[in-house]
Amino acid sequence: MTRTRKIVVWSCASFALLIAALVLVLVFFDWNRIKPPLNAKVSEELHRPFAINGNLAVVWAREPDQGGWRAWVPWPHVIAEDLTLGNPDWSKKPQMVTLKRVELRISPLALLAQRVVIPRIDLTEPSADLQRLADGRANWTFTFDPKDPNAEPSSWVVDIGAIGFDKGHVTLDDQTLKTQLDVTIDLLGKPIPFGEIVGAADAKKAQEKGSNPQDYAFGLKVKGQYHGQKLDGTGKIGGLLALQDAAKPFPLQAQVKIADTSIALAGTLTDPLNLGALDLRLKLSGSSLGNLYPLTGVTLPDSPAYSTDGHLIAKLHEANGASFTYENFNGKIGNSDIHGNLGYLASQPRPKLTGSLVSNQLLMTDLAPLIGADSNAKQKARGGESKQPATKVLPVEEFRTERWRDMDADVEFTGKRIVQSAELPFTDLYTHLVLNDGELSLEPLRFGVAGGKLDAQIRLNGRTTPMEGRAKLTARNFKLKQLFPTFEPMKTSFGELNGDADIAGRGNSVAALLGSSDGNLKMLINDGAISRGLMEIAGLNVGNYVVGRLFGDKEVKINCAAADFGIKTGLATTRLFVFDTENAIIYIDGTANMATEQLDLTITPESKGFRMFSLRSPLYVNGPFIKPNAGVKAVPLMLRGAGMVALGVIVGPAAGLLALVAPSGDVPNQCAPLLQQMKEGKAPKTVKG
Repeated sequence: MTRTRKIVVWSCASFALLIAALVLVLVFFDWNRIKPPLNAKVSEELHRPFAINGNLAVVWAREPDQGGWRAWVPWPHVIAEDLTLGNPDWSKKPQMVTLKRVELRISPLALLAQRVVIPRIDLTEPSADLQRLADGRANWTFTFDPKDPNAEPSSWVVDIGAIGFDKGHVTLDDQTLKTQLDVTIDLLGKPIPFGEIVGAADAKKAQEKGSNPQDYAFGLKVKGQYHGQKLDGTGKIGGLLALQDAAKPFPLQAQVKIADTSIALAGTLTDPLNLGALDLRLKLSGSSLGNLYPLTGVTLPDSPAYSTDGHLIAKLHEANGASFTYENFNGKIGNSDIHGNLGYLASQPRPKLTGSLVSNQLLMTDLAPLIGADSNAKQKARGGESKQPATKVLPVEEFRTERWRDMDADVEFTGKRIVQSAELPFTDLYTHLVLNDGELSLEPLRFGVAGGKLDAQIRLNGRTTPMEGRAKLTARNFKLKQLFPTFEPMKTSFGELNGDADIAGRGNSVAALLGSSDGNLKMLINDGAISRGLMEIAGLNVGNYVVGRLFGDKEVKINCAAADFGIKTGLATTRLFVFDTENAIIYIDGTANMATEQLDLTITPESKGFRMFSLRSPLYVNGPFIKPNAGVKAVPLMLRGAGMVALGVIVGPAAGLLALVAPSGDVPNQCAPLLQQMKEGKAPKTVKG
């Protein structure tokens, strides 16, 4: 053998022996010897006490799934037992995390490219106590202080594929959210297929999207408080958090009760490492939509009891903020159905709610809570704090304007059919709601009523204290025979009701807004009829009395009814209020004080023809709105109409009301000649007997 060959052989043999020796050292090395420096190094970096208290071992084994020659390269399988991670100094609890056992394997070839590739970590009996103080300090937040602030960041990359776990325990004490939770995780008797929980249809959709959700492997139990409200719940989850494999979304299922709100969900979490996206079937129910605010931060109106069932899709790492879409949901609010799509974008400077909602059958009583007009019993049932006084008619419950600046909104709502008693024939509803930095507008707010339309533009400025509000309303072409369908004399009427209102006020409730309001109210009715029976249908007991005193029990034809009120600081004063009937002209003077809810009206008739009224004195209506008084004034009947014309006080209002006289084709409008006479300063023709 030549000298050169000997050198080569000895070199190869030496290298082989070195590798063999290295392998023997790695195989038989007692890894527990490195625990003290390892524990100290990790504790130093995390600024927390860290310790592997049990055995630390490394087992070398091949990875057959690598394929080719890589399958012959052994991987280190690291096994550590009894691990603890302590809390920061400010915490009263010594440990944040404890683990009975951790097992992982590392790709040795990836280390050559400065990548720590760990396909899977398995955790045995994990336990974590999570805390956050009122000042924002949280024990799950770590600080890392580089020794050289100007040093280049490390080029090493850590890549974890999946986390497997078994039964565990997690507690959360979050003072900023007023939340304390205790979560127990335990193995199910046997895995439950994904489709068995979410349904075959949803499972098929998931597969069509290219995902393959794993089975449910663990059961959850949670109890405690969320945002200060009692919470109890159960659920199921998968056993493997696939952090890098989108084809294995993490399955979730839960039923949770928070105060009076019930939540049921089933679906998947994808990209668990970053809480990337949710795809869930979500059911919600509770006593009021307004009660969702402390749970979700979404400003919703008070409502009757509700329930919804829809599909929630969340993309939690969008450039403009996390986005949530609740699509194709169906449900009920009170006795009304509700359907549609809603989107919520956690954008800056405020999140925004958008969507389109439809109700095929809407009950007017279910809209009452929107303005605080429901009963005390219903307010109490949905958790309301305000109480409507028994002596008040106007709703006193305050709008929650402090919530209006928490988010913006742009939502359309359509009520295709309104279900109401025959005495108040609303037919449909459409509104476009916009909330922008505390300013709320409903433009338009449109009702179909008795063959006509009620159009409103409402603006409420919740940025001011008290709130500022303005409402413009236009009522056109209300058909009287549809407005009072159960009143027989009106069924052949061609008459209509038209009106305008423009009112502005300040206050945080309907009562306060009207009680401070300024504005105008005008209304015109032609070709109608009136009787005590009609007053009974409308529920106007005082009107019943007045009509009975004037006309007895019979129906009386109304040629025209015209009203013009001026409103100043909540006091509505008649500028013109007249009924032209077949037998008489009835003048009404006085005030309606919306601040004190008091009426003070005088009703004076002037007879037509030679048939005299038996009434010799004017009538009065006064007292509280909720139960006014009526009677005969102890003064002689005067010619009120002639006196008013002489003073010229009805000329202006009459001219203004002429604008409400709608063209009526071949049907003569009885109001036009009456108002024209008043506009010209002439008294309506009457003959005194």
